[in-house]
Amino acid sequence: MRGRPRGSVRKTAMSAAQDAIQDATSEVACDVLVIGGGTAGPMAALKAKLRNPAARVILLEKANVKRSGAISMGMDGLNNAVIPGYATPEQYTKEITIANDGICDQAPVYKYAENCFEIIQELDRFGIRFQRDGNGDYDVKKVHHLGTYVLPMPNGDTVKKALYRQLRKAQVLISNRFMATRLLNAPDGAVAGAVAVNTRTAEFLVIRAKAVILCLGAAGRLGLPHSGYLWGTYENAANSGDGYSMAYHAGAGLANLECFQINPLIKDYNGPACAYVAGPFGAYTANSEGNRFIECDYWSGQMMQEFYNELSSGKGPVFLKLDHLHADTVSEIETILHKVERPSRGRFHENRGTDYRHRMVEMHISEVGFCSGHSASGVFVDEFARTTVPGLYSAGDMANVPHNYMLGAFTNGAVAGEHAIDHASAIDLPEIDAEAVARERERVLAPTRRADGIPPNQIEYKTRRFVNDYLQPPKVTAKMEIGQRRFAEIREDLETRMVARDSHELMRALEASSILDCAEMAAHASLYRTESRWGLYHNRTDCPEKNDAEWFCHTILRKVEGRMVSEKRPITPYIVPIEADERGAYDRQRVRKQA
Repeated sequence: MRGRPRGSVRKTAMSAAQDAIQDATSEVACDVLVIGGGTAGPMAALKAKLRNPAARVILLEKANVKRSGAISMGMDGLNNAVIPGYATPEQYTKEITIANDGICDQAPVYKYAENCFEIIQELDRFGIRFQRDGNGDYDVKKVHHLGTYVLPMPNGDTVKKALYRQLRKAQVLISNRFMATRLLNAPDGAVAGAVAVNTRTAEFLVIRAKAVILCLGAAGRLGLPHSGYLWGTYENAANSGDGYSMAYHAGAGLANLECFQINPLIKDYNGPACAYVAGPFGAYTANSEGNRFIECDYWSGQMMQEFYNELSSGKGPVFLKLDHLHADTVSEIETILHKVERPSRGRFHENRGTDYRHRMVEMHISEVGFCSGHSASGVFVDEFARTTVPGLYSAGDMANVPHNYMLGAFTNGAVAGEHAIDHASAIDLPEIDAEAVARERERVLAPTRRADGIPPNQIEYKTRRFVNDYLQPPKVTAKMEIGQRRFAEIREDLETRMVARDSHELMRALEASSILDCAEMAAHASLYRTESRWGLYHNRTDCPEKNDAEWFCHTILRKVEGRMVSEKRPITPYIVPIEADERGAYDRQRVRKQA
């Protein structure tokens, strides 16, 4: 029998040695700790350091900041650029409020809209180019239902590199390969730092901090893709809901977790169909007859409801239609879609024999997740990115400012960084609870102390499969209640039987724990809001109607004395008024038959 090549044996042995669990703990202190090295986190750390160069700012990332986060390969454009001459902060705030079914505290949205143009100009100075017209002005495209906000990025693949250069220039302290597991609270409940574990060695790091900024992205590994592949997700697969979990266990309020993220994607490919990008060139979403059935391809719950209705009808499947466009136009679209955000997209179409010029691209519906970038579910924050826990901030896809996208992560990350450093300069370093650190160490290492058991990938698969079975919209009360019981059974397995044999598997075990936390929160929040809201995102078949009298509010979920509880929080009075006849604009997207 042929044996394994010697080189492979050596490589396997080296990998095992790299991932061996080491028993060590160290402690550091800083003014501001930023957790998450994707989009919002680096900008938050950079702004904090630039505002107070003498301060100690640490950026913590479980991978490597050079290529981490949802923008690791770049981005094809800004989806929500509020540029003078094209839009005003008032117009944008109105658009997002209407798109989010009115459940919106406008102050953080308006603050974003006021500040984002300055961030665009700053990114421009970093060397990130944005498309301009013949007059040298920003070439903004219309995709949204009401306004014009989309700005293409010809060299969007350079975003991460440009951002990293700025971090090094500002001498921000970067700790790669450390995964934060829990936040630490001071005796008065304020944040006091975090516990982290090295993803290569399992060494522990206790970080004391005056302020902490959570920027860990979406809960992208919540539902299971139709492929069954754990990492074949619409969102960045590294985003496993760690930030949602940490905020919850620290006592922070999380808002609107029943508002799931669901997106149109290419069938059998873990990425967006990008009608959003191709739309300005004349592409659109069509049914199997080649007919357009929605007027606007901007993401909203109601758009996804229409997509679902068409997909389920006799006119499904649904497609991205480009075959009516000129070949040169299609080539331009291919340049954008195949060379920046997901370069594998072109290879996928080539292997499948799909040419945009001759065939429509089959689309489908993504797995569910939490993400404010495309919906509104996240840690509750105000216009300064402050959570409900003193000293704790959040920005990016995990903070509940609706329809954030990449520019929102940059802008709100900047807001968080500047406010957090000011907060830190006014207080002393909080005390931490040594017993809490010891308990966390025991929780984290428990899977490593079992000789045998269930590996993390099986725990994760079962959790996410049950998310599909019991929480996927349209939602049914009885199914969600069964889901809660199944999650409780998985919790028992996770806490008593899950095994991790090396530090890499330990990281997967910690991610499985975060995913299960998010699944339980998704079920709890979905049962609490007893009405349908946000189109498909929270379509409850047994509570089909909107009920503004009872439910025109945020739902806030939090941990109280070890239990998960939900409550209502009133919508803060609007800054930008919304007229009664405007509120339903996103409900009228279906193309009407011509008389």
